[in-house]
Amino acid sequence: MKFLERGMKMLIVGSYPPRKCGIATFSNDTFNAIRSMFGSTLPIEVCALQNEKTPLSYNQEVSYVLVTSVLENYRLIAEKINERNDIGLVCIQHEFGLFGGVLGDYLLAFLLALNKPVITIFHTVLPNPGKERKKVIQTIDSLSDKLIALTKKSKDILVNDYNCSKYKVRVIPHGTHVVLWEDKSLLKHKYRYDDKIVLSTFGLLSKNKHIETALFALKDIVKKHPNVVYLVIGKTHPEIIKREGEAYRNGLMEITKNLKLEDNVIFINKYLKLKQLLEYLTLSDIYLFTSKDPNQAVSGTLVYALSCGCAVISNPIPHALEILRGGNGILLENFGDNEELKQHILDLVENESKRANMAKNAFANIRFSTWENVAIKYGLLFGELTERIEDLRFNLPPIKLDHIKKLTTNYGILQFSNFSQPDINSGYTLDDNARALINIIMHYNLYGGKSVLNYANIYLGFIENIQRESGWFDNYLNYELELTKQNSETNLEDANGRAIWSLGYVIGHKEILPSGFVKRAKNCWHKIMHRIDDINSPRAIAYSIKGLSHYYAQCPDEFIKNKVERFANKLLQHYKVNYEEGWHWYEDYMTYANNILPEAMMYSYLITKNEDHKNIAEITFDFLLSQYFMKRQIKVISNRGWFKKKNERVFYGEQPIEIVTTIIALDLFYRITSKARYKNQLEIAYSWFLGNNHLNQVMYNSKNGASYDGLEDTHVNINQGAESTLCFLKAQMIIDKYSRKIKTFRHYKIGKKRNLNIIFSNES
Repeated sequence: MKFLERGMKMLIVGSYPPRKCGIATFSNDTFNAIRSMFGSTLPIEVCALQNEKTPLSYNQEVSYVLVTSVLENYRLIAEKINERNDIGLVCIQHEFGLFGGVLGDYLLAFLLALNKPVITIFHTVLPNPGKERKKVIQTIDSLSDKLIALTKKSKDILVNDYNCSKYKVRVIPHGTHVVLWEDKSLLKHKYRYDDKIVLSTFGLLSKNKHIETALFALKDIVKKHPNVVYLVIGKTHPEIIKREGEAYRNGLMEITKNLKLEDNVIFINKYLKLKQLLEYLTLSDIYLFTSKDPNQAVSGTLVYALSCGCAVISNPIPHALEILRGGNGILLENFGDNEELKQHILDLVENESKRANMAKNAFANIRFSTWENVAIKYGLLFGELTERIEDLRFNLPPIKLDHIKKLTTNYGILQFSNFSQPDINSGYTLDDNARALINIIMHYNLYGGKSVLNYANIYLGFIENIQRESGWFDNYLNYELELTKQNSETNLEDANGRAIWSLGYVIGHKEILPSGFVKRAKNCWHKIMHRIDDINSPRAIAYSIKGLSHYYAQCPDEFIKNKVERFANKLLQHYKVNYEEGWHWYEDYMTYANNILPEAMMYSYLITKNEDHKNIAEITFDFLLSQYFMKRQIKVISNRGWFKKKNERVFYGEQPIEIVTTIIALDLFYRITSKARYKNQLEIAYSWFLGNNHLNQVMYNSKNGASYDGLEDTHVNINQGAESTLCFLKAQMIIDKYSRKIKTFRHYKIGKKRNLNIIFSNES
């Protein structure tokens, strides 16, 4: 492939598994994240740093092994890298102890010999450096194109204490793994910690961990709360084993015995695989970070604990000072003060609601640092330094129904979730069950698999059960299957319009569905047709036109055609009333699901062949798109305030429903007009979910196939309700239809100054 000849590979230089250390894990996680996000369009290899001549057994991604104690090796490896035309960027993991020489200065020989763009990631940034340390870092600065700090504090130290070039330093946080918000009791049962309050610490053991502080704090706690257990997870650090053997671990076990804590302290002397480690952290109620190094710049163990929803108590290392704010955890004032630690542990043990709220805050506020989001940042940087952004492609995330199935009971799909846990108190809505019915039929049509029809049966059953004898539909039902007050307090026209859309969609696909299933939909359809003239609101009209159009495709008759024309003329009248120069719209404001209005006009054209309907559809849709697409990004109407004709527009507060209704309409307009700009904008709109938004963060949960509920100005709302998740599924299925035909999509950009042109790839 030609682009590989133009520097399209990244080479990570760092310790790497099976070597057991934190940076080896970091290197591996970085490799996996970039490969997962970009696939073969950003190939990545590894130069493994090894501190002994005996070779380790590496995976195939390791192309080079650099024995760090031999100075000559640095130049030789650098020359081999220089000969590779396909390597466009070298990414060096830096910590002083990784490299040979005085303060790791053998690395300088490697940098001097290297003729490639270089970024250096600093894992340890010590303040107030001595002359020699400062000189080494300044030389690294002069020989690197960019420097990466893992925290804002580390960046400040690099700039202020080491006089590094401010324009070179970027902050990219330590990555975290996506973990579902699970019921801790289920995992506790799995690991036989039922009815226990679980404390934990993990990582390679060394004296720096200062575990004894927690042991001494625990002595009095278990007298009062004997159900407290403390898990010390991890093997002793290999370098410590070489020098001291298991002296530190044995000492901890001796303290445990002397304090009579054998029933409460459990040493898990294993290097756990990732899945099991994350499960241990997820079942933990409280995570203790007792490291005694006041200058520890960053801790992967700390952010992993936060990402698993632990209430954290931490010594005040710089990283903790930065991330344990605003209720994310508890910062200790002193290092090694077991009395202070004891009081905070007791407070959380005895205050379950405080513990739970802290865990939720931590879980939500650390989500920006998932490895997917970190990979996007490295992709941005790679493209900037290699000028090869246009060759990058995002992998399409696989379609998963996991969360939709989890939200679905025997009666219907629940409305909301707390993170990924269904919220039964939110009850059900006709809106969501109508959407779910359409999505499942579409999924069945595209991919087959009769088992999904079991879910379609549930959603259709909900629609049947919430229809009144008069034919009209209620919308809101609580978990106890009782109609709520909202049905009498809220205009139900839009919900009825969605029901018509979903029923028409089912009937329109009667050729692939069981006859009994279609008959049930027709029974509901004929009942609501008696009430269809009661619908007057623009969006309810639009949804109805869509349903009528799907019905007409299979069952053409003049009654349906007349209803479509009548409804379309109503929308046309709305347009004529509200139109003025510079405002080509049906209302004097834009609210939610705006795309449904021009989309309905285009559907009416397909049935009536009225050219006025088509012309107004295009005029109004193009006007809407002009408000949405800016600098190769989509920015939809905010839920913080509707966009009124005479007012300035409010930004942020973007929701998936508006993105997906845009995608649905763009798909229709492209199929009818064949205008390439509609397909290009469709791809840009979908890229919003993949990270092409103002935060450069993914808007989907890679574990369960859910979508997050909203994109705010500074953060993502990571609740995963039915509406958002169903919208994402619809977008995925539409995109997948295109990817199957053309394999890749055209370019789009991420960000402002550091725009990222990325083509979608269908490798996933």
